[in-house]
Amino acid sequence: MITSVQLAVKRVFDVSVVLLLLPVLFIFIAVLVLIATMDNKQWGVYTQQRIGQYGKPFKIYKIRTLKDGNHKLGHLNTHASWIGAFFRKTKLNELPQLFNVLKGDMSFVGPRPDIPGFADGLTGDDRIILNVKPGITGPASLKYINEEDLLAKHKSPETYNKSVIWPDKVKINKNYVLNYSFYLDLRLILKSIFRHDTFRR
Repeated sequence: MITSVQLAVKRVFDVSVVLLLLPVLFIFIAVLVLIATMDNKQWGVYTQQRIGQYGKPFKIYKIRTLKDGNHKLGHLNTHASWIGAFFRKTKLNELPQLFNVLKGDMSFVGPRPDIPGFADGLTGDDRIILNVKPGITGPASLKYINEEDLLAKHKSPETYNKSVIWPDKVKINKNYVLNYSFYLDLRLILKSIFRHDTFRR
């Protein structure tokens, strides 16, 4: 199981890398925000409350990809322009989360942060997942990298998410925490960077 020393090393790594990346990517992120603002006719940074480490809520940052509407699981892509769909498919919309990492809300690797009603409802041994900061990427994120497409195939995406995907994510994330190593984080980061089917599918 992840220890306090490992958590400290993980945090030092996160801060060090984000301080190296932000000066290089800041202008690029600003351009993406500008494009999203023009595309959606509203501020190009989207914020939403998510559940973080120890069940503490925080505000996540993303590039806005969806136009106004009644957004439902399995139908989100219908609200995206081709630009928004491209940002979502390539995960460019996640880049503002570098600021979440810098603030200490998130880590580069960990369970993806969910909206209230999921992680904050964990009970028993499953709550071990909350010992780590949520991540920009992680083992469950990689398995369900095309989650929205998967949900779209089901009559009731929300039911399928709650009964199948979410329990599986809990199992995967629990295994991540119980078998944590710094080497595992590096492997997951490399897998996320070089996962070519992110762009093919």
